Amino acid sequence: MYDLLIKQLPHVLEGETNVITNFANFSALLFNSMKDVNWVGFYIYTGTELLLGPFQGKPACVRLQIGKGVCGTSFGKKQTIIVDNVDDFPGHIACDAESKSEIVIPLLKDSKLYGVLDIDSPIVSRFDKNDSKNLEILLNLLVEHSDIEELSRIYQNT
Repeated sequence: MYDLLIKQLPHVLEGETNVITNFANFSALLFNSMKDVNWVGFYIYTGTELLLGPFQGKPACVRLQIGKGVCGTSFGKKQTIIVDNVDDFPGHIACDAESKSEIVIPLLKDSKLYGVLDIDSPIVSRFDKNDSKNLEILLNLLVEHSDIEELSRIYQNT
């Protein structure tokens, strides 16, 4: 699946630099391609917190504090976090009680943080290092094809 997504994504993004459009399509592509996921989306850094961005799935938590929950912790540490069982993660923020595992990947360009990609699953231990490696590749392709600075301007101080 990932090999196909890595080949498809540049075509989905081709000629489009609008960051909201690209992030929305990216979320939809992952949501409809990955098995056993119930939420795929972004939380974007506002300068003080993470604000809900383009996503696919049920309504979600809107604002998250840096350093709290899986998303805030991933952002604060600038590292991908895989949680096999969200009930075992101290301070997990349950936006959807059906979610049992989660992967969160920081959204980086030139070492600057812009937010996180968050993917939830109703299956315990759904994500692994292969997911992490390939999702990081896909996220880098998205950043290369999008005006990430525009994202920062849209979400700053909102």
